Amino acid sequence: LSLHSQTRHPRLLFRRRDTHFLRFRVSTLAMYRTAASRARALKGSLSRGLGPARYASSSAVATSSSSQGFLGWLTGGSSGSLTSLDMPLQGVSLPPPLADRVEPSKLKITTLPNGLKIASEMSTNPAASIGLYVDCGSIYEAPYFHGATHLLERMAFKSTTNRSHLRLVREIEAIGGNTSASASREQMSYTIDALKTYVPEMVEVLIDSVRNPAFLDWEVNEELRKMKVEIAELAKNPMGFLMEAVHSAGYSGALANPLYAPESALHKLNGELLEEFMTENFTAARMVLAASGVEHEDLLKIAEPLTSDLPNVPRQAEPKSQYTGGDFRQHSGGEATHFALAFEVPGWKNEKEALIASVLQMLMGGGGSFSAGGPGKGMHSWLYLRILNEYQQVQSCTAFTSIFDNTGLFGIYGCSSPEFAAKAIELAAKELKDVAGGKVNQKHLDRAKAATKSAVLMNLESRMIAAEDIGRQILTYGERKPVEQFLKAVDELTLKDITDFTSKIISKPLTMGSFGDVLSVPSYDTVRSKFC
Repeated sequence: LSLHSQTRHPRLLFRRRDTHFLRFRVSTLAMYRTAASRARALKGSLSRGLGPARYASSSAVATSSSSQGFLGWLTGGSSGSLTSLDMPLQGVSLPPPLADRVEPSKLKITTLPNGLKIASEMSTNPAASIGLYVDCGSIYEAPYFHGATHLLERMAFKSTTNRSHLRLVREIEAIGGNTSASASREQMSYTIDALKTYVPEMVEVLIDSVRNPAFLDWEVNEELRKMKVEIAELAKNPMGFLMEAVHSAGYSGALANPLYAPESALHKLNGELLEEFMTENFTAARMVLAASGVEHEDLLKIAEPLTSDLPNVPRQAEPKSQYTGGDFRQHSGGEATHFALAFEVPGWKNEKEALIASVLQMLMGGGGSFSAGGPGKGMHSWLYLRILNEYQQVQSCTAFTSIFDNTGLFGIYGCSSPEFAAKAIELAAKELKDVAGGKVNQKHLDRAKAATKSAVLMNLESRMIAAEDIGRQILTYGERKPVEQFLKAVDELTLKDITDFTSKIISKPLTMGSFGDVLSVPSYDTVRSKFC
């Protein structure tokens, strides 16, 4: 009995499954035929309501009785009677085709009676970037204001006298916006990015955030706590730490002011001090409202009523700074020695030499001993070929620039094992001497010029960087210089320009910084003598 039941059960199961499949097939076919009959009825009612169809060609109405496929079986007709996709729709006009190349619109600048400048250029991008740029940075900090710009950067887009922070965040989220703020030694920027349809909301939120900050005590105290953590973290970024150190060691005056708030000044910073600092420095003549992707007339119509009452105060002179050179050392131990060698270069207002410094930085190049972008990335540059590829004890070696309106720094940052530190510094000095001595060939220069141009052009493809470029150039030059002028100036550079410029800067006082295990770092005079 057991065997008999086991042999019958699979057969019964198969028959049940087969019956279920046949039922499913019959019901599916019935569903298709029902849908087909409804489609024919709908087709007939539409034909009666719309009248005779009009076709663009006779081919659109050609039918074939022999083309009976599944679709013909389903609808009861011929699949060849379908309307051609080339038939124009009644009452629908096609938009004109786009041109093969769309010329970018020209930049327009308007200066309001109070001195504030509004500048914009249109683009085909569906989004817009708007920024408010202020000629104010850490160089304007008197001793009792030290750290003010650092705290202002962190207090950007917090509560205002018109909005709570929560409301401001919700309004920005509602338009899909993105905001940012940054502070440097000479300028500050506040930016917002969103779709063009929200330009009125973007401008209003941006200007309200800059003009009417509430500086609530609990928000200020929260940001001060975050600043304390940020300052402590700076020591874990040796290159960033040394960049700050060489400015303090190399300059006397305003540019020696720290970009990061000194920890000793945190207890003095509060809302009242920030209000006083903004009253002195956030004046109309020192502001530029710049936009990319916005019609100038629309921007002017929205922004002028919101900014026309800013105080019309004459623009004050930039605080004085004097390059002196110097030495900074901080022994913190560890398994590496970080160093920086820097010299003074002219600022952006000396356009040609600032441009040469930028190309020289690209020519020297460098980076880390590990190529994060894949094997061989950047290994064609001068420092890669002559230091990183030859000496495995050097973990990093890269050229840097820090250029301001009237002065700047060019130098080499490096990192090596402590026992190799003296040799690494000697190698960095030798490479600068070799460039000044004319050992760079035309191939090296052409590659550096091409890399400089491509970096600038690729950056300007970003609307946010384009808006920033507009704002910062107008603060520096009073206008935005055409990118074609920059490209032409790069093309005109020669090997003699590079060698003469390098010889000129290494004849100036050296600024030197070291961090980590500095016990093996040579003395300042020893390193300076290598450039003589």
